[in-house]
Amino acid sequence: MENVQFYTQQLTDLAFKLVPQLLLAIVVLILGLWAIKFLGRGINRALEKSKVDVSLQKFLVSLISIGFKILLLISIASMLGIATTSFVTIIGAMGLAVGLALQGSLANFAGGVLILLLKPFKVGDVIDAQGFIGKVDQIQIFNTILKTFDNKTIFIPNAALSNGNITNYSIEPTRRVDMTFGIGYNDDLKKAKQILTEMVEKDERILKEPAPTVALAELGDSSVNFAVRVWVKQEDFWNVYYDFQENVKLTFDAQGISIPYPQHDVHLYQVNGGVTK
Repeated sequence: MENVQFYTQQLTDLAFKLVPQLLLAIVVLILGLWAIKFLGRGINRALEKSKVDVSLQKFLVSLISIGFKILLLISIASMLGIATTSFVTIIGAMGLAVGLALQGSLANFAGGVLILLLKPFKVGDVIDAQGFIGKVDQIQIFNTILKTFDNKTIFIPNAALSNGNITNYSIEPTRRVDMTFGIGYNDDLKKAKQILTEMVEKDERILKEPAPTVALAELGDSSVNFAVRVWVKQEDFWNVYYDFQENVKLTFDAQGISIPYPQHDVHLYQVNGGVTK
């Protein structure tokens, strides 16, 4: 009977000791979760104002929220008298092991975050990166997916993409079309230049500003080369390039202006009754 009373008293004393700590821990838990939720909303609004990609917004807010919740649980465990040193050590060891095992993936993840934050390109842009040219189809956390013009799908790791050179053909609203046309040395130089100038002026897709350029660029080995530099809207680039090439050939043929091409002249000589080259 005395033992029962002793244990009952011990349990009562323990309850009076733990109940305040437990109540305090519950209050801290509720306030902590509310604060983390409030913080997440603030971070989300800040990311929205900076126009960060939606998928990255959700990922970063979720990652920050999980991190703070882990810290909150460790703090509550410490308030209840639970030793947290071992927990922290285990979490640190697990983090190190995972980091070493996923070193390449983490580098790609970091590259994806940088791409989504800095925005050197966006979905729909045409870029030249890592030896591939194509339209950006998707920007994922670990990879960026390109669609080439012959409909190939290219997966480029974000680590390589974020650390390499990127040429974005879609950022500027206008582009310059650079073309070179050669004529023979016996052809009329002024006539050829006039034809090219008139063709530039008649093409409504070619912008007046910046002013187009038609100039003698080079006295080549077998041709006199003209440089034609014109500015067009982004979407007209290839159409102008291809159409102008075809129209120059047709117009030069109609006007009697030759376009030289590489050729070999073979001379035959008769030596001692035989024929040699």
